[in-house]
Amino acid sequence: MMWTFGGLGMIWMLLFWVGVVVLIVWAVRSVGDNKVDRDTSNRALEILEERYARGEIDTDEFNRRRAELGRN
Repeated sequence: MMWTFGGLGMIWMLLFWVGVVVLIVWAVRSVGDNKVDRDTSNRALEILEERYARGEIDTDEFNRRRAELGRN
């Protein structure tokens, strides 16, 4: 009987620590995901500006696409 309660205590302690680790991983990943979304929109504008600077697109197309990126 004593072994059963000791074993249950160990299981609960293990579950507790697994839960703590899962929460930490979730928190870190959710913070990192938000940062990636912001960088992606900035990178899209950088690519558009690079294409305009190289002459791949004209002024009208540049302005139209920049306006579309601003809506997101």
